Amino acid sequence: MASFVMWHAAAFCIILFRYSVRGQISYSVPEEMPKGSIVGNISQGLGLDLKRLKSGKARIFAGDNTEFVGLNKERGILFTAEKIDREALCAKTTPCALHLQLILENPMEWYDVTVEIIDINDNAPSFPKGEIAFQISESAVIGARFMLENAIDLDVGSNSHLSYSLKPTDNFVLSLQSQTDGDRNMEMVLQKALDRENKEQLSLLLTAVDGGEPQLTSTVVIRVTVLDINDNPPVFNQKVYKATLPENTLKDTVIMAVSASDADEGSNAITTYYMSSTGDVNDLFVVDAQSGKIILKGSADFEKSSRYQLNIQARDQGGLSDSCKVIIDLTDINDNKPTISVVSMSNSISEESRPSTVVAMLNVNDLDSGLNGQVRCYINDDIPFTIASSSSFFSLQTEQELDRERDAEYNIIVICADEGVPALSSSVSLRVQISDVNDNAPVFEKSHYEASVLENNTPGLSIFTVKASDSDWNQNARVSYILEDSSVNGVSVSSYVSVHPDSGLITAVRSFDYEQLKDFHFRVKAQDGGSPPLSSNVTVKIIIQDQNDNAPQVLYPVQTGSSVVAEIVPRAADVGYLVTKVVAVDVDSGQNAWLSYKLQKAPDRALFEVGLQNGEIRTVRQVTDKDAVKQKLTVVVEDNGQPSRSAVVSINVAVADSFPEVLSEFTDFTHEKQYDENLTFYLVLALAAVSFLFITCVVVIISVKIYRWRHSRFSYQSNLPVIPYYPPHYADTGVTGTLPHGYNYEVCMTTDSRKSDCKFSTLGGKSVLVVDPSYAEAFRHTIKKNSSIDDLRSTESQKPPNADWRFPPNQRPGPSGAGAHPGEAGAGAGVIAGTGPWPNPPTEAEQLQALMAAANVASEATATLGPRYNPQYGPDFRQNVYIPGSTATLTANPQQQVPQQALPPPQALPPVEAPKAAQTPASKKKPTKKDKK
Repeated sequence: MASFVMWHAAAFCIILFRYSVRGQISYSVPEEMPKGSIVGNISQGLGLDLKRLKSGKARIFAGDNTEFVGLNKERGILFTAEKIDREALCAKTTPCALHLQLILENPMEWYDVTVEIIDINDNAPSFPKGEIAFQISESAVIGARFMLENAIDLDVGSNSHLSYSLKPTDNFVLSLQSQTDGDRNMEMVLQKALDRENKEQLSLLLTAVDGGEPQLTSTVVIRVTVLDINDNPPVFNQKVYKATLPENTLKDTVIMAVSASDADEGSNAITTYYMSSTGDVNDLFVVDAQSGKIILKGSADFEKSSRYQLNIQARDQGGLSDSCKVIIDLTDINDNKPTISVVSMSNSISEESRPSTVVAMLNVNDLDSGLNGQVRCYINDDIPFTIASSSSFFSLQTEQELDRERDAEYNIIVICADEGVPALSSSVSLRVQISDVNDNAPVFEKSHYEASVLENNTPGLSIFTVKASDSDWNQNARVSYILEDSSVNGVSVSSYVSVHPDSGLITAVRSFDYEQLKDFHFRVKAQDGGSPPLSSNVTVKIIIQDQNDNAPQVLYPVQTGSSVVAEIVPRAADVGYLVTKVVAVDVDSGQNAWLSYKLQKAPDRALFEVGLQNGEIRTVRQVTDKDAVKQKLTVVVEDNGQPSRSAVVSINVAVADSFPEVLSEFTDFTHEKQYDENLTFYLVLALAAVSFLFITCVVVIISVKIYRWRHSRFSYQSNLPVIPYYPPHYADTGVTGTLPHGYNYEVCMTTDSRKSDCKFSTLGGKSVLVVDPSYAEAFRHTIKKNSSIDDLRSTESQKPPNADWRFPPNQRPGPSGAGAHPGEAGAGAGVIAGTGPWPNPPTEAEQLQALMAAANVASEATATLGPRYNPQYGPDFRQNVYIPGSTATLTANPQQQVPQQALPPPQALPPVEAPKAAQTPASKKKPTKKDKK
């Protein structure tokens, strides 16, 4: 508002009106000008000199008015001493002016000064009330006027000219009536009738706009409450009511009830019922004023009147009414009911039966006469049966096609009533069953099925179950499920899934692979057991869900075993220099195919890093002199599956500025690598060889220990050494040996041969055992003839061995010279060779000489023994055995001739070492010349 006033002050800073008449001057100034605003130059207006104003002590006289205007004598101008409000000063008076006098002295003069206050639009219209309320009856006629109070605008002139608008205008419009005094009356005119039943309250908005610039507005809400009037009469539900009343009906019997409704509310809706009929009707019937019930008051007689007509009125509190007519017919008494007899009936009927098929035959009789004796039969229920009549016979027939699936059984109640009033009736219940036919195909629960299964499933996995139902019954409703033949990727669908014929369970036949097959469709047929069978099919979709069963595959760099590919990084490479990029793919899908890259075992001051998502290998710092020329990076590519799978790729990086340097470095690297691989192989081979030798030595040592232990024990218990002889062509007792069966024997002995039995088996041989006559004679033959023991076979015949090789006491070993000699008594001709008396024991020198000769022969014979001579078996006595204390010798090979040298004299014997142990297979070797010597 202040800016608005300043704008007007600038506009009216000049004098609008100036009267040059001497002694009077007028000025015009807008209201609300700030204090100190110039009103006009009074010295120029009146033609007064400034000196005159000063000398005459000029002043402004305002009378009783507040001093709104002041005088500046130095400049000769009038100015506003206070802010002037035209509405407070003059209200509605126009024009609004201040009448002042300019007083001068010496000489005394005065001048009339008029200052007119011009109105500005600084006041908005205002309504006397914040809300206007009306209560208007809905009976108000169209054109009814309702006075509204005008808005008040304190401004004058065009600023106070008001215009009005009313919204909405559905029921009311605004009307302005000009008066003779210039004022206007504002009225609200009803242009559409009010209906309380439709809307009880209306809300209107009245707006007042003044004519100033800019326009100012004001609004007020008008609330109209619609008052109800009795403008709706009661209305009966029916204009004519009819009732039938048998004669002799008891008093106070309610015949019927009439009802009327009123759309009004409150007391206007209260309805009262009256009977306007005259005559006997008032004595016979009465109507309840509140409920409208018609009650029998007297005794109705059919012979007096068979019909009564009642006029009933319904009246509300306002006097509005409506009427209806009630007709009451009296009937004769019917005291006999019809009798029903079932002549014939079918208990079951096929659902394929055509309409009008007879189900039952009924005979109905009524003993009454006239209308009371006429009988009609009907069925109350809404069932597909009907009753057909023929004189006194009625037939129950099918009216339309039957459907067992809708109703499998009907309990039909046939009612037969006569024509009497009230009618008497009888009923009979007939139970009819509907037999089923196969007229419904199986129906699946869903129009299509969809299921998901994880790949790599176990064959035989139950996926889900399809279910179909058949509304038929018994065998016709038995559903079997069949997998329709189709192909998936050229293969029969039966190799993928199977369907259980009874339950509809779909089972996986094979293990699915998402990478080969993501989904497939097939159809399942549901077939019932009817004849002919009906069927329906449904489409089933199996979605294979991916599992993380494939590790990432590195596409670049390509890993080859024969060549070395290196990436070159210049030493002046900046941070973030792209060395190479690892490209990998995963044939899985979804998050199982999301790949991440990382370096394996990155050092603390790593020179390179790999992008987690893109696989780019970049430098993370500047290359220094400490960095090796050859860098080997191992990148692990890992997917995002659960559990995750990974692949590893090795990348050779050369930190160098020239290609020859890189080539030389990686050539050496290849050789070193090959050398390292060969060295590893040789180390493993050497370790295996050392382990084998160690185990062999342990076995040999143990064998030697066992052999010496057993040999020492044997020698300790015998006075004579055992000198075994092993021929080179020795073989076992089987037929695969090098000797015929006639030269193979079995000897069972213990280490103490003096207490052992000796068992011989000839196996069809001729000369297999030779026993020397004496120990001395055996050595004598050896020295003289230099022949083997085989020469003795030609001169002596074989004697059968003693089964029980136990020597008598005189033949057991003893001191030298003990026992009988061959030429002495006791050595008769009947003694079996080899069982004679023991010879004199040899001297110690003879024993040593025999051991030396036997050791030389044993070393050659041992080479032919093979695996039979080892610590597991111990010494073998099946070749050539010297029995301690006896001259008996067991010879196995008669063809082998062993030269034996004569024993030297005892005094000529050189010092002899102890006999060496026989060779084992682990230590056997060819005898050298030194050994033979």
